[in-house]
Amino acid sequence: MRELRARLGRIPGGLRRIRPPRTRRGQRRAFQAVVVLSVLALLPATWLNATAGSRVRTVADVPAAPVAVVFGAGLWNGAPSPYLAHRLDAAARLYRDGRVRAVLVTGDNSRRDYDEPDAMRGYLVRHGVPARRIVSDYAGFDTWDSCTRARRIFGVDRAVLVSQGFHIRRALALCEAAGIDAYGVGVAADHDVTWAYGGVREIFAAGKATAEALLRPDPHFLGPKEKGLAQALR
Repeated sequence: MRELRARLGRIPGGLRRIRPPRTRRGQRRAFQAVVVLSVLALLPATWLNATAGSRVRTVADVPAAPVAVVFGAGLWNGAPSPYLAHRLDAAARLYRDGRVRAVLVTGDNSRRDYDEPDAMRGYLVRHGVPARRIVSDYAGFDTWDSCTRARRIFGVDRAVLVSQGFHIRRALALCEAAGIDAYGVGVAADHDVTWAYGGVREIFAAGKATAEALLRPDPHFLGPKEKGLAQALR
């Protein structure tokens, strides 16, 4: 009991005095406040769906473009995770079907022991995409960085974006803000724990994406322009 009192004593006085509203008027105002906050929290996600929803297609019906942009999605023991492998399978099919002529793989290589782009490149080569048609972006630390670097560093102005359905609308909205005319392929995914986490994460990521689309900040690493994609398209 003494320990409990000591802990309560450390709680700020203002918090200790918080009580749920007891009158109907107070309860109604509290409910309205919760509704308003919920609407504000969901506005960015609603904006993403409204902005990019019409540009989500399948591998079979997406319009052709010079390049497919594949976003990293994690490695398992140095190899693409199942979610990333599904994205790469879709990109390989886009290449085989003639809908794209090159593939830009963009991911995280911030540590020596973690190299998403090289793992993605190796997977694509094993699945029939010539190495000369694959270009790597080693500084795609998040979706905005991948989009703005694709435009500013690699010169992408038209592309097919490849990701899971829960992420593709955010990628489309951010690439549009970066100056890329894009359609997206929403790759199917098992409705497992990862899928559920990704869906919830997108609600919170939508707010950050809205700010990035409005402010258009520089990526974490910009660097000089690269000619690799132009060479791959020749």
